[in-house]
Amino acid sequence: MKTLLWATLSANGNYAQSGPGNPPKPEALADFAAQAAAAGNFIAGRRTFEAMRGNGGAGGPFAALDIVVVSRNAGELPGATVVRSPEEALAYLAERGHETALIGGGAEIHNAFLGAGLADEAVFNVAPVLEGKGLNLLIDTEHYACKQVRLLDCKPLGGGVVQLRYGIERE
Repeated sequence: MKTLLWATLSANGNYAQSGPGNPPKPEALADFAAQAAAAGNFIAGRRTFEAMRGNGGAGGPFAALDIVVVSRNAGELPGATVVRSPEEALAYLAERGHETALIGGGAEIHNAFLGAGLADEAVFNVAPVLEGKGLNLLIDTEHYACKQVRLLDCKPLGGGVVQLRYGIERE
C-alpha cells in the first residue's frame, strides 16, 4: 500500500500551529480534502481527529471516507476506527480495499510512520508564516539521522502556500 504523509509546515520548518489567531490556510485545507477524497481515507492521531471533529471535520466532506485513528489508549470514537499502531492502520485500510493511505496528522503519527519505515511520500504544504514554537518531524530521537528524499513535485497552491512532494525510500 502506498502511504502519503501530509502536513502543513511553517516557512521555518515547524508544524504550522493553527488557532484563533492563526487559522489554517484555506488552500492547505482544500488540498487535504482533495487528497483524502482521492485516497478514500485518512489516518490521524486522537488529538488531531478530535480537533477536526470539534470543527465539524469528521462529517461534511469526510463523512464517506474511512477515517482511522491511531491511539494506544483511546476507546471508541464515533466516525472513526481506532487502532493501536501504524501497521494495524495500514492492515485495516488494505482489508477495506484501499491502495493508498493518507496520513493526515499530527506529529506523533507522522513520526511513528517514518520511524517504522512506512512512509512512501511526504506532502508538505509550506505556509507563509514563521513560528517560534512548534513540533518537528523526527526520524530518530536518539541519534543524528539523515534520510535522503527526492523531490517529485513543487507547486504553488495560492495564498502564499507552496506544496513540496517528496519520495521517501523505504528501508
